[in-house]
Parts: sequence; C-alpha cells; structure tokens
Amino acid sequence: MKMQQSDRDILKEKGISIEEFESQLEQFRKGFPFLKVKNAATVGNGIMRIDEKEEEQYVSNWQRYLEGDRMVTKFVPASGAASRMFKDLYAFLEADYDVPKTSFEKTFFEGLDKFAFYFALDSMCKEIYEKDCKALVSEGRYKDVVSALLSAKGLNYGNLPKGLLLFHNYPEGNRTPVGEHLSEGVMYAKDKNGEVNIHFTVSKEHMELFELLVAARKSSYEQKLGCKFNVSYSIQKPSTDKIAVDLNNEPFRNSDGSLLFRPGGHGALIENLNDIDSDVVFIKNIDNVVPDKIKERESFYKKLLAGVLVTIQGKAFEYLKQLESDNVSDEVLNEMLKFTEEELSISRGAEYDSSEELKEYLFRKLNRPFRVCAMVKNEGEPGGGPFIVYNSDGTSSPQILESSQLDSSDKKVVEMFESGSHFNPVDLVCGVKNYKGDKFNLTNYVDKNTGFISHKSKEGRELKALELPGLWNGSMSDWNTIFVEVPLFTFNPVKTVNDLLRPQHQ
Repeated sequence: MKMQQSDRDILKEKGISIEEFESQLEQFRKGFPFLKVKNAATVGNGIMRIDEKEEEQYVSNWQRYLEGDRMVTKFVPASGAASRMFKDLYAFLEADYDVPKTSFEKTFFEGLDKFAFYFALDSMCKEIYEKDCKALVSEGRYKDVVSALLSAKGLNYGNLPKGLLLFHNYPEGNRTPVGEHLSEGVMYAKDKNGEVNIHFTVSKEHMELFELLVAARKSSYEQKLGCKFNVSYSIQKPSTDKIAVDLNNEPFRNSDGSLLFRPGGHGALIENLNDIDSDVVFIKNIDNVVPDKIKERESFYKKLLAGVLVTIQGKAFEYLKQLESDNVSDEVLNEMLKFTEEELSISRGAEYDSSEELKEYLFRKLNRPFRVCAMVKNEGEPGGGPFIVYNSDGTSSPQILESSQLDSSDKKVVEMFESGSHFNPVDLVCGVKNYKGDKFNLTNYVDKNTGFISHKSKEGRELKALELPGLWNGSMSDWNTIFVEVPLFTFNPVKTVNDLLRPQHQ
C-alpha cells in the first residue's frame, strides 16, 4: 500500500508503528486459525468442585493474605454503552403500533414503577410533557415514556454506559452499578489499612460523568462502610485501535480520504490491566451486580476464588524458588510435574530426556501470571465456556473460548461447545506478579494469533473490522488458568432492561 503523509500522521498520533499497521493488514488477508480443542472442561477434568470444609480453608487463606502488605485492586470494564440493553424498546419506538404488543414491551410497562430509574423518569416526563408516567400511559402515550427514558432530551439512557444507570432501589437513594461495585469491593478487597482500590475502564466521552458520580457518593460510602476508596480510571489506548479494510482487504478510507480505525474490542484492555500495580486483581463486568441484601452471600465466592489463587500460586512460588536454587531431587521434580498436571490441568506434550529439560519446562510453565475463573453450570446463558486446548508447544491447558474461535464446520467441536457443562460468567481473580514480587508484562502472554474479523458498515459501505482476542480469552492465553465451580446465583448480569425486574435485582 502506498502511504500518504496524512496516513503517517494518524499512525504517529495513535502510537501505531508502520510495522504494526502492516501486520494488521496481513491479519485480514490470512485470517485467524481456529483453536485445536482437546475436550470441554468438566468437574474433575479442569474444573474444581470445592467441598464446604475446603471452602472455609480457602476463604481463611484469603483473609490472612489481606493482613499482609499486599496490593489488591478491583478492575471493572465499564466503557460499553447501554444501548443494547434497550434494543427491544428502540424496536418499539420504530414499530407501526403505539400500544405494547410483545411480551417484552408488556413486561416493561407492567413493571415500570419497580425500576430504580422510575422516579427520575417520572420527573423527566413532567418536565418534557407536563404529565407524569402514569398519565402518559393512561392516554396511550407509551412511546413518549420510552423516548423520555432513552433520548438525549430525556434521561439519555440509550447513550450512557451501564455503569451510570440507576439499577437498584434503596431507601437512602437508588444506586448505579458504580455504587454497587464500590460497596461490594469492601466485602473482599479491603486491605489491612481499610483501603479499597477500584479501577474503572471508561470511554473518553464519559470519563467526567464517572468522576462526578464517584465524587458525589464517595464520602458517604466511606462513612457508611468504614473504609477509604481509591478510585482510578483509564480509557482504551488509541494504540490498540485497529485499521478497518474494505472487502478487498485494502484500507478503508472515510469520505475525506482519511484512514478509518476502530477500537480493537475488550481484548485491548490487557494494556489497561497491565498498568495496574497490584499483587491481585479481581475482574468482573460492570453489569453483574446485586443489591446489598444478597451481596454477602455472593461475595463469599469472591473470597473463595481469591483463596484458591493465593494458595495454589503460593505453591508454585515455592517450587520456583527451589528450581532457581538448582538443587532439586528427581523426587521433587516429579512432585512439581504432578502439581502442573493435577492442580493446573496442564498436560505435557512430550517426555523429557534429562532433569535439566524437565526443570526448564517446569520453570516456564510455573513462572507465568495466574488466574482463577469462576464457572457456573450451563443453563443456556450466552457466552464462552471452559475447554482444554492444545497449545503451540504441544502441551494442553485450560482456556476460556468463544464460539468465534472454533471451526464451525467441525460438527464434533460445535457439539462439544454447545453441550458444555459450564460457561464463563466473567468473574475472575488474577495474580500478576512473579515469585520475586516483580510484575509480569502481561502483553507477553497474549496469543496474537487469536481474534476474529467482523463485518460492519460505514456511510453505506461495507467494511471488515479486526477484533482483538478477548480479555479473558486470547489475551490471557498463556496464563496458568484454574476453573472453579460456583453457584449460578453468583451470576446476575443485566443484558436487557427487563432483567432489572428479576427478583435478585429488586
């Protein structure tokens, strides 16, 4: 491709090298290889099922860990717009009928006064139409109510991120997911000094709204919960944007001739995570929150996951110190190998001819970032699942996969994916420092051969977009991964606005 000076300028502005730019174009041309799956992870084969006695021990281990000089952070991806939450209501606005017809529309209006945003919506209707919600509904003006909720002249919920929407009702004031994540963090991430570190990844245009919301609530939350919150933010880095191409895999240009770049997907957040200076990082989606009445029960399992992390990672650290000392018996080497196979579910790809080769293998596999991922029983919810996957070095290990990473023409693999016993609720705890206390460079553990190409359009023209490997998929591909079964009640996402009418959100 012949580059113009304006092309070079935009690459420089974004911090993207010409080599990286050319690499992106090549990815469009060659595509991404499908992953080779060994089998679906199940209880006893990659997924831990922990009994009650063991649970208490792991939770106790986590509590002891918090008493040390450790840095713990709760990392919440919160940049996604809430527009998909309201797609059914947008469809209603475009429909050729004015009275709710679908079950979704009827459920929304029947439960209208139960939503945490109801009073704000009621006030907005009075301001715009000089009538409250009930009056508008009685007159059959349902679409005016929806417009007051979604449009920029109303509450603007259709354009705001989920983190800023009112989710739950409380006597002292209704609460957004941001507020819920703050109050939840106290239950399992408060250090010995009473501090809770929370980091939100947000979009640039909404940064100020997040800052204002936290500033307005922080002091009262600290007083009520007896802690100090250290809240930080970051945006997805421009250097992680990806070039878009036309159907001939040539760079897509806007009407003014400039190159079109698009965000590379949530996998780009590995860069944001890499900037967090913590020993342990909890990761959980912005919309997977519950009211206070059931937080304690749910938070128990966060402590359980963290306890599993520090316990198993602690064993790995001891082994690594022994390997570094270069004074390890064959008996201990076999013990370490058994640890990788039974506790980390790693199968080696070959036998080793010497103790030195085995030591090198063990050091390489143990000296990596660790993550413990919650897995819940599959009851038809969308999302990725736990698998045992072959790696490029011939070994196999646990991975979280999305359907886009699998060969849809391979019926056996498709059946394996669809019949998986568990799925990924995006609830994980990460250990991102090594046995010496130094931080891993997380970008070194990304499988850059994973990802997918999606079809979009702009200005009426079709284009292809490059999606980075997901944050908990390919971006953590070369981590040590431990799957732990947790109850389904720990997973309470809000994918549509009517999910807020479910009992766990009331």
